[in-house]
Amino acid sequence: MSVQPATFRGFANPVDPTPAELQAWAYHPDATLLQTLPPDWDLLVSGDRLIGTLFNIALDSGCPARRFALHCLYIYAADGVRTNFRAHPRRRLRKFVENAEHTGDEMLVVWAHNVRVLLVRPELFDYHDWCEGGLVRKPRRIG
Repeated sequence: MSVQPATFRGFANPVDPTPAELQAWAYHPDATLLQTLPPDWDLLVSGDRLIGTLFNIALDSGCPARRFALHCLYIYAADGVRTNFRAHPRRRLRKFVENAEHTGDEMLVVWAHNVRVLLVRPELFDYHDWCEGGLVRKPRRIG
């Protein structure tokens, strides 16, 4: 499933993009160029409001911003676990994990595995791996 908007006209507010803006950006050929976006944009967009959009982007192997979306899924999961689910609902994270296991490819299955391991063994959290893209750049199963 690939939705390809004709053009990307930018964000009305890059600090708080809408799901439609994020989706349009993800399919723009220059989506992976982040230098025009605020610092730590990955942390800004990895919240409850956009996580469904990010998950759908990560599901699409043809999307230019797929790896960025996967990186945001790692941030979202780590945020939930590290805050004992004060940041994000446990039930919502579990639904994404189950969806990744059933409909995702190897990249998302590995993410789901890693989230399940982190849920049981939160001491395995490593900031570089989970929040700075380490598990996206060098995919591997933890635990």
